[in-house]
Amino acid sequence: MNLLGIETACDDTSAAVVKDGHTILSNVIWDQQRVHEKYRGVVPELAARKHTEVITYVIESALKEANLSYEDIDGIGVNSMRGLLRSVVVGVAAAKVIAYTQNIPIIGLHHIEGHIYSVILDHPDIEFPFLCLTVSGGHNMLILVLGHGQYKLLGMTLDDAAGEAFDKVAKFLDIGFPGGPVIDKLAKTGNPKAFDFPRPMLKKNNDDFSFSGLKTSVLTTVKDLQKQKIDIPVPDIVASFQQAVVDVLVKKTIRAAMREGIRTIAVVGGVSANSQLRHAFVNVTAEKNIKLYFPPLALCMDNAAMIASLAYYKLKNGESSSLSLDACSNTPFGVTMNT
Repeated sequence: MNLLGIETACDDTSAAVVKDGHTILSNVIWDQQRVHEKYRGVVPELAARKHTEVITYVIESALKEANLSYEDIDGIGVNSMRGLLRSVVVGVAAAKVIAYTQNIPIIGLHHIEGHIYSVILDHPDIEFPFLCLTVSGGHNMLILVLGHGQYKLLGMTLDDAAGEAFDKVAKFLDIGFPGGPVIDKLAKTGNPKAFDFPRPMLKKNNDDFSFSGLKTSVLTTVKDLQKQKIDIPVPDIVASFQQAVVDVLVKKTIRAAMREGIRTIAVVGGVSANSQLRHAFVNVTAEKNIKLYFPPLALCMDNAAMIASLAYYKLKNGESSSLSLDACSNTPFGVTMNT
């Protein structure tokens, strides 16, 4: 069963073909970084325009790379429930046109559920239940994955997500965009103990996250140093900031796993590519004899292969959407909007 996936949540235009839920035949991603880097952040209007310009090319490239035609596609999965609204609209519109002209089923999917399937795609033998930390630019969630399509949301970000905090700190320090990879690289040359930044909500008896206070603490520290006319030790600043983020993500995830009696953890989303986060999780899970899964780096970022994989399991279970499928920007996780 060949599934076409389309993902346009933010500033990456992606199309992929996945066979039987776990064999990637193609996974094409059109990166808009050059379009947005001068603004030190994604400009929604520009992102939507670029999606419109390249979506057909990206889809046809995915088919060509898979050595297939539209007639070989058995169904389409598209992110329709999370992201920048104008960007999501482009992907949904393209998917609906193909579904109509080819008379094949379509299913609207949730971007965050897609990230969960980035690890199932790469590790189809992963055992349920497992605890999944989804950590990216727009969201942090702790989700207990009980089975295919069966979830218990334990906690989520209450304000800035970790990836958003990375971008905002990098923008304030004027060190580049996107902030995650820039800070990850620069932090390797700094001292993570140089500044004692707060670990937000670490002592709270819940599974929620908050990184706005940490971001503010970094900005306040830098401004204080500037007032004192002290040279800003940027590597130390970002290393200490990154360590604070990692401490919160790892400790809250492990605490939830131990409380729920879960012995398998998956970490997905763009921030899961962070080298310090991976290193910390590897160490603590080895110590506690917990199985740990990360998707490969190519599947950490927004991509259509995870959407195609998720679509396979949904369609196999008899789920589908109608051609009246609408695009939404912030559908709560776990809410079904496949009509």
